Amino acid sequence: MAEKNILSEGISLYKKRDYTSALTFFISLPDNSEIDNLELAYYIGLCYAKLERYDDALLYLEQVVTAEQQSDRVLQCRYLLAVIYALMGRKRHADYELNELLKTGYKSSSVYSSLAYIAWDQGEIEKCMEYYKKALETDPENPTALNGMGYVLACQDKELSKALSYCKKALDKEPQSPACLDSVGWVYYKLGLKSDAEKYLKQAHALRPENVEIREHMQIAQVELND
Repeated sequence: MAEKNILSEGISLYKKRDYTSALTFFISLPDNSEIDNLELAYYIGLCYAKLERYDDALLYLEQVVTAEQQSDRVLQCRYLLAVIYALMGRKRHADYELNELLKTGYKSSSVYSSLAYIAWDQGEIEKCMEYYKKALETDPENPTALNGMGYVLACQDKELSKALSYCKKALDKEPQSPACLDSVGWVYYKLGLKSDAEKYLKQAHALRPENVEIREHMQIAQVELND
């Protein structure tokens, strides 16, 4: 209990999404504060992950995964490691962590969706779709799986009406998601509905202007509208 009291200020800052202040608090704790090192590593790792300082995040999250017995916290950190590895392009490491998670049954739908993303990134389209199918079998309402399946179908010019249904269902669940807005826009583009496509792609771009793929989709749609 005393340990939690010492950490409470940093945890409160983290929950308020003030990750920089939370990180500053955690790393400033004196060595004699009697905090369990793994407990501290867990929170520091989470802060670094939120701040997208992935190399630093890996250092701390791996401490938790390798040092603790199997627990919800270890599973959470392993999943976060997999996501970070995927973002960093370290696909083999991500694949390993995700398959380890599947053995435990942890967040199976999210894990399958992550495996699908990795397969897609590696050009393994059939494998990607199989993972998304498994994700939706596990949780038919999972927005990541719905959006992913719809987007892949659209990119393959397959079952576009079904693709739109998947993507719009995902967007209904996460209406401010740039990824979902982009996918709906891209399906409309594939369906030849250019005005609808531009509407959603513009919204996606406004939310995530730095995203190269979203920007390319919007430019393609706009070029055809102006022809």
